[in-house]
Amino acid sequence: MEKTNNDRHAHPRRSFLKSMTLGCGGMLACPALAISAADREVQLSAEHRKAVDRRRRIVVQYDCHGQMGLDIDRWIDYRFRYADQPGSQIDALWWDLGRLGNVFYPSKLLNLFDSHEGFKKWQNVGIDLVERLVKETKRRNLECFWHHRISEVDLRRDGKGAAWKDSPDPLKQAHPDWTLKCWWRHGLWDFSVADVRQYTVQSLREVAERYDFDGIQLDFARHVPCLPLGRQWELRHHVTDLVRNVRHMLLEVEHKRGRPLLLAAKVPRNLKGCRIDGFDVEVWAAENLVDILTLGSRSMDIDLAAFRRITAGRNIKLQPCFDDHHTTDGYRYAPIEVLRGVFANWWQQGADSVCTFNWSNAPPEVQRQLGDDYLPGPQAHQQAYQEVGSLDTMRFKDKVFPVERRGGYPWAEGYFNRNDDAPLPATLSRDGGEPLAIRVRIGDDPRSCEDQLKSVLLRTVWFGASDDAIVEAALNGVPLRLSSRDPDWKDAQIFSPKPQPASGGSGQYKVNPRQRLLRLDFAIEPRACRVGGNVVEVRLAAQTGPPIASQIALEKLEVYVQYTQPH
Repeated sequence: MEKTNNDRHAHPRRSFLKSMTLGCGGMLACPALAISAADREVQLSAEHRKAVDRRRRIVVQYDCHGQMGLDIDRWIDYRFRYADQPGSQIDALWWDLGRLGNVFYPSKLLNLFDSHEGFKKWQNVGIDLVERLVKETKRRNLECFWHHRISEVDLRRDGKGAAWKDSPDPLKQAHPDWTLKCWWRHGLWDFSVADVRQYTVQSLREVAERYDFDGIQLDFARHVPCLPLGRQWELRHHVTDLVRNVRHMLLEVEHKRGRPLLLAAKVPRNLKGCRIDGFDVEVWAAENLVDILTLGSRSMDIDLAAFRRITAGRNIKLQPCFDDHHTTDGYRYAPIEVLRGVFANWWQQGADSVCTFNWSNAPPEVQRQLGDDYLPGPQAHQQAYQEVGSLDTMRFKDKVFPVERRGGYPWAEGYFNRNDDAPLPATLSRDGGEPLAIRVRIGDDPRSCEDQLKSVLLRTVWFGASDDAIVEAALNGVPLRLSSRDPDWKDAQIFSPKPQPASGGSGQYKVNPRQRLLRLDFAIEPRACRVGGNVVEVRLAAQTGPPIASQIALEKLEVYVQYTQPH
């Protein structure tokens, strides 16, 4: 039996909610737009379809909960600095402020986050933060979305970080039966509860009617689970019901205001992950419930082909996402060559756009001027926003094509964001045996541009191997020649034999001077490369020196493509 609200935990604003007309965002209302089970496909206007097709090279998901309270004009300059730079490939800013909890906008449904000192300072002088962000985004002719975290953790009362020790959000205190008991101490929203879905739709309706957004994104990455553990796929129809009701509500608002209002959803990086977490994206596509699917968040390996199959015949855009705070393990604040490689792989597979999340807002020198609370990000972010929005602007520029690593994400109980099935680190037998096969994508075509090439090489990093270890390597069946050996290699983001730490934090890693890693580079003939999927085989042939550890692990595997012309 489906759970409903318990009157003993009535929210102080519950009477207001009951008095509202649910419209198309409600569970059973709006019969004029009711769609039969046999024919649920949503019909979209020509203007709506045109809006779906607008240019999006780079979409920036901006988490701007923090760093409030500055002079508002200075804060706006900081937030828009990368988008304002000449040559920027940023076409859309999606403001990550939405959650079912304390909010940073005047709401008749949810509690205002008035304990946040910086936000309160703005509020006292009449600044509507969301209205200003929309205005500034539109003034720059950039697409402007509201980003809603489906089941976000509770924030501290000062707005600075997660409420590990603080009390839960007032809405959770009023309705503890609306939450799932899981890794988050206060519980996450349970979308098998009808009232949670209804409340979410109503909060989004309030935003859609109040502000002039181009669309709304439902972010299922923040966090899972959002359905009872072990029953996610069984109960998937509840999340589909949420997506369907949000879509109908937005189309109703779109009709009233006479301008398109799109819907995006952020889902796991492959169909397996969607199934584990209870997201029936095939039904969403069949019913035309979404316009854009944002794929993954902290994963480099995205199964674009599978999503393209299930969206065939639908004008649904696909955009992979790269989070550079909870980055894929071992690649926090990666150099520009790695960023080029990751984004080139996505474009080569047919991405319609790419998304960044948790990147820095401004060049390092600008962030340093704002004080200690503004930790500068890497210079690579500034360069990437000028390059990674197109294969053309990355052509003949050095790239590194890495293989995904496991580990380092504690903010989920399910599939999303965890990268638990990534191929690295991988252990090898000390006595030879069968080679280890690793798949690596190469988004460039070295075969077609040998005149511009300086070199192509395979870089492998090992833990536990002796300094004189002999490794045999091949790419697509072609044996590779060892070109360099470094038994004193250091990598501050590899912690073996200790477990990898949780992702996030300041991004400041220190090299352990006692670390023992072995780096082996192999020369690759360009003609051995394939555009797209490639298979690397490695085998430990021999080692005569003393073992460093009980197991030998391949920690990193990367293909470097380096060009001769200036870049």
